[in-house]
Amino acid sequence: MAVKIINKTVTDFSLRVTRCFFVPTKTIHSNVALFQDNLDTSLTSIEVNRSPLPIISSRKLAFPPKFKVPRQVWVSNMDTVEEEKLGLIDLHPEVFADRPRMDIIHENVRWQQLYRHVSYAHTKMRYEVRGGGRKPRPQKGSGRSRHGSIRSPIWVGGGIVHGPRSPTSYFYMLGFNARLNGLRSTLSAKLAQDDLQVVDSLDIPTDDPKYLETLIEERGWGPSVLFVDDNDIMPLNITAASDGFGHFNLMPVYGLNVYSMLKHSTLVLTLAAVERIEERILFHLNRNDAAQAASKYRLDNF
Repeated sequence: MAVKIINKTVTDFSLRVTRCFFVPTKTIHSNVALFQDNLDTSLTSIEVNRSPLPIISSRKLAFPPKFKVPRQVWVSNMDTVEEEKLGLIDLHPEVFADRPRMDIIHENVRWQQLYRHVSYAHTKMRYEVRGGGRKPRPQKGSGRSRHGSIRSPIWVGGGIVHGPRSPTSYFYMLGFNARLNGLRSTLSAKLAQDDLQVVDSLDIPTDDPKYLETLIEERGWGPSVLFVDDNDIMPLNITAASDGFGHFNLMPVYGLNVYSMLKHSTLVLTLAAVERIEERILFHLNRNDAAQAASKYRLDNF
């Protein structure tokens, strides 16, 4: 009798423990459904709270061309890994649809490579070579040639005439029109090769480098990307996410150049950057005082 009572007590205790640690299947499904409803509600709220894209597809272009059709590109987002087409914008054909001049692009690349190149090759002249203070032989009587020092350039081990002297700078100033047309040609080539992307902003939801790497891989933007914004103070998340990568770089509009655009596979511009680039390039293409403004930068004025 005592054994039966003990067995019943153990069985009741086991059932109570089981009920404490295990939840019925119906309750689990109801919790999952509740979580799914909350998730859908949060996603809906995110989509509603996203700032609407400015309607700039019908914007009035400055200095509209008479015989060229504006180019159109999609504007995408960066707050999700999956690409979302947010709208179309018009690009000025004088800036983004010019005929690429390979010779002008090469001039700009060569100029940028040389203006930061300094040669440190150095040779010593006769007064810098060690030794040679006394006259090697008498002036007369020996029947040999006259010499005043063994460090003369005609002696072995003597000074070098017309040798390289360090530091030697290879800087020269490329013409303003060549620099301006180089930007137009490079931007046009990037757009023609489908290597130019436009985004609404550079804001990303996290500073995790893996997110930025996954986003670029998902979009197919290539191994190296150059992000250009209107302001030199970039968003914190993309600054921290791209800090560990040497092939993902950030640049303001005023630093945009031909060499950097060609060095990266993909050029990503924000809407503000597109506006600023068109404003500055079109201003210089249509200004009437170009010769007067460039006169103070001529080298013969110094």
